[in-house]
Amino acid sequence: MTPLHARRRTALAATTAVVAGALLTTGLATGAATADSAPAGKPVLGGAPVLLSAAARTSLIQERQATATETAEAIGLGAKEKLIVKDVVRDMDGTVHTRYERTYDGLPVLGGDLVVHEPAGGTRTVTKAVKAAVKISSVTPGVTAGKAKTQALAAAEAAGSERAEAGSAPRKVVWAAQGTPVLAYETVVGGLQADGTPNELHVITDATTGEKLHEWQGVHTGTGKGLYSGTVTLGTYKSGSTYQLYDTSRGGHKTYNLARGTSGTGTLFTDADDTWGTGTASSSSSDQTAAVDAAYGAQITWDFYKSTFGRNGIKNDGKAAYSRVHYGSNYVNAFWQDSCFCMTYGDGSGNTHPLTSLDVAGHEMSHGVTSNTAGLRYSGESGGLNEATSDIFGTGAEFYAANSSDAGDYLIGEKIDINGNGTPLRHMDKPSKDGASKDYWSSSLGSVDVHYSSGPANHFFYLLAEGSGSKTVNGVSYNSPTYDGSTVTGIGRAKALQIWYKALTTYFTSTTNYKAARTGTLNAASALYGSSSTEYKAVAAAWKAINVS
Repeated sequence: MTPLHARRRTALAATTAVVAGALLTTGLATGAATADSAPAGKPVLGGAPVLLSAAARTSLIQERQATATETAEAIGLGAKEKLIVKDVVRDMDGTVHTRYERTYDGLPVLGGDLVVHEPAGGTRTVTKAVKAAVKISSVTPGVTAGKAKTQALAAAEAAGSERAEAGSAPRKVVWAAQGTPVLAYETVVGGLQADGTPNELHVITDATTGEKLHEWQGVHTGTGKGLYSGTVTLGTYKSGSTYQLYDTSRGGHKTYNLARGTSGTGTLFTDADDTWGTGTASSSSSDQTAAVDAAYGAQITWDFYKSTFGRNGIKNDGKAAYSRVHYGSNYVNAFWQDSCFCMTYGDGSGNTHPLTSLDVAGHEMSHGVTSNTAGLRYSGESGGLNEATSDIFGTGAEFYAANSSDAGDYLIGEKIDINGNGTPLRHMDKPSKDGASKDYWSSSLGSVDVHYSSGPANHFFYLLAEGSGSKTVNGVSYNSPTYDGSTVTGIGRAKALQIWYKALTTYFTSTTNYKAARTGTLNAASALYGSSSTEYKAVAAAWKAINVS
């Protein structure tokens, strides 16, 4: 689970968790022609991804999996290593990017993910999460799985978890995300976190020494009248004489009512006249208003990804996640979970401040996109980049909506008033304005909570889109500084979004840190606009302006 923001250790702080086309029928290796097209109304960029149908994407994955053994040999992997296709992206110019997960002697390799890039008629290159060769002396553990389980439960309890319980028996893995690969156990601890958020704490234990190596949280915290979105048109479905909050035009997204519960799917929202919500907050556990905002946020985010990037849903397979509202009581949280493939929203303080604003919804589903592409591990610098990615695309969705009730801005959570004083949760132009986020990269950034280490990446994106100095956008004033006092000229939000998405989906891996993110976004800018382009130079300038060079 990925939180929308970190728990502040002060009496004033609230806790919010956002607990991350055309059919191609011919083989890729031959570079055969296809009926590919760019998203409607968008300029054709050679490095932009092709909009594929779910069937076409499935076919590409099957083709790549069929040749995975040959690919493993070609890129120099050992005899005990195998590749499993996670995703395939085909660019307009014919370049194919295949994202693989790796196994060693049948064990999952955490940190072993890689992307193989194959330009049409060009030279194959590889982006790896780790450069070290994956090789261990034995797959026989020196400590028991029971010891790993005990250690994981202790780690969860130390973090304040309630009713901590191992969701399943520890599994043997190869831990390769931090230097030399070692045999390890991965234990996933369930129950609840201290604030009532579901718990999916992953704990990595050295299977030889029993030492705890790493841990990260797996839950990503974060016509009707909505509280934030105003009067909007919703995708609904009529079943008999009853309407359902079920959007069949966008992968089958459904919105459910947990009615203060904390488990299960809940009850699908229904209505007799297809007019939903009142536009005002209510403490009722059956209130439709929060459901309107959640459903609207889901459909806007779906449309944003499809129109902007040619992405067909969170997994790019044409299937929707689902949303749950009215989670718990006085729960100041919203979160994404891969395990249920769903978004969940609390009702906030007094059960009258639901966390269902548009940028929060976009933030939530973007955690799912990250999980199904780069898989940025939710700790250290990669965790900060994970959080920033959700802020970046949540902001993109808000601008895309062009909703006068919630105009696009570079503020995160400005509608939900999480701080109780009218201030937003985060500021992209100068992240430190929230009192905790970092404006610039430093060598200690990896030890900072991921919600605050996201600051430099958010700052980078703002600088790339809008530039440094004073500026007013949609009535909001910004004044973005730079680390070295340089002046950065923005290239516009549309191009900045294309570059970040391209980097996330084809160049970032699970272990990408800030310096690797710089390389990935430069590669993306080069693929989209050329290595001598204004856009490429702007990417380099924006990274330098946050002290990454």
